[in-house]
Amino acid sequence: MASVASTYSRAFADVVLSARLNADRSVAELRTIATLMAQSSDLRRVWENPAIPADQKRRVLDVIAERNGILKQVKNLVAVLIDHRRMHFLEPIIVQLEKELDARLGFAEAQIVSTRELGDAEKRGFETQVEKLTGKKVRAHYAQDASLLGGAIVRVGSTIYDGSVKGQLQRIKEAISS
Repeated sequence: MASVASTYSRAFADVVLSARLNADRSVAELRTIATLMAQSSDLRRVWENPAIPADQKRRVLDVIAERNGILKQVKNLVAVLIDHRRMHFLEPIIVQLEKELDARLGFAEAQIVSTRELGDAEKRGFETQVEKLTGKKVRAHYAQDASLLGGAIVRVGSTIYDGSVKGQLQRIKEAISS
C-alpha cells in the first residue's frame, strides 16, 4: 500500500509544482472528495464497484467536481484512481502527498503541545523559533496537555524540544538520582 500511495503522491506533487497549483488548495480538494466518499456509502460503492463502467464513474466525478469547483488536475488524479480501481488508496495518497509537498516546498511539520490555549502572538513566536531551529517554514499543529504543568513541548519529525515544567522536573530528578 505504501508504494502505491507513494507513487501516486509523487506523480501528483510533480503536477502541482509544474502547473504552479496552490498546494494547499489541491490537498483540500482531494480531502473534500475523500470526505464525500467517507460520508456516502453509495458513492463509495459506485466508485469501488468493478461492475460499473469507468465512464459512468467519471460522470459522477464530473458532477462532484463541478459542484465543488475542483481543479482540473485534481479531478484528473481522481479519474486515474477510478480507472485503475485505486479509490480505496485515496486517503493514504493524500497523507503521503502532504508529506511530499511539504518536503519539496521546504516545510516542516511541528506538533506544539502546551498547557493552555496559546494566543496568536504566542503561536507566531513558537513558529518563528522553530523556523530558526530547522531552517524551514513551519506548519504547526497545536494541542493542550495540562499535565505539562507549564511551558511547551515541540516535536519536529523525530526531534523533541522539551521546554515543559514536567520535563525540567524529570531532568532534575534524573540529575539528583545519578
